[in-house]
Amino acid sequence: MSEVLLSLDGVSRVFGDEVKVHALRDVSLDIRAGDFLSIVGPSGSGKSTLLGLLGVLDLPSSGAVRIQGTDMANLGDADRSRMRGGAVGFVFQQFHLIQHLTAVGNVETALLYRGLTAGKRHRRALDALEQVGLSSRSGHIPVQLSGGEQQRVAIARAIVTDPLMVLADEPTGALDSQNASNVMEIFADLQSPERAICVVTHDLGVAARTQRRITMLDGNIVADEHQDIDEGVR
Repeated sequence: MSEVLLSLDGVSRVFGDEVKVHALRDVSLDIRAGDFLSIVGPSGSGKSTLLGLLGVLDLPSSGAVRIQGTDMANLGDADRSRMRGGAVGFVFQQFHLIQHLTAVGNVETALLYRGLTAGKRHRRALDALEQVGLSSRSGHIPVQLSGGEQQRVAIARAIVTDPLMVLADEPTGALDSQNASNVMEIFADLQSPERAICVVTHDLGVAARTQRRITMLDGNIVADEHQDIDEGVR
């Protein structure tokens, strides 16, 4: 069985002091190398809270979040940030590109402060753009790119650090159906025996393009199913 990259063990997340809101309740989840999974559920089901914990952007009220066996609660802020930066690549619904930088310049930003020369940063950024089929547009700024192209730049920025897991939050939400399909094809291509791809989505059509679907309701995981990928969903 493949390595567990990230695990949640009996995790709960409670917000508020006087009035407590239980966003997650005793959730356990293993994400393994090679997983291509989606997390679905209605608004208020706990998807966003789960996303924050998976991305180590937040810590649980109880339970443990571990990356390759290391409990994130046992690390200081700086060490936790370093662990997150090496383990997780983020893709969001809004592309969060820097408007005055070219596509390759935007991708390079993920490599700053990693001790690489400017030349190495540039070459790695170009390689990442090649992986998402956008090398020919490397010199264009965001306003010169379509929405689908901007999201591909954002994906290249997420993978240029060679993370253990790509965590995508509604990555197709701002795209038309054809570009959404293209993005999901790119995620499928980026899946590898060493890396996991995790897509948080409200779109069941997008979820049908993944090999594993986790369904949330009222702060709980109510289903964790393996499925045949529906290549016909657009």
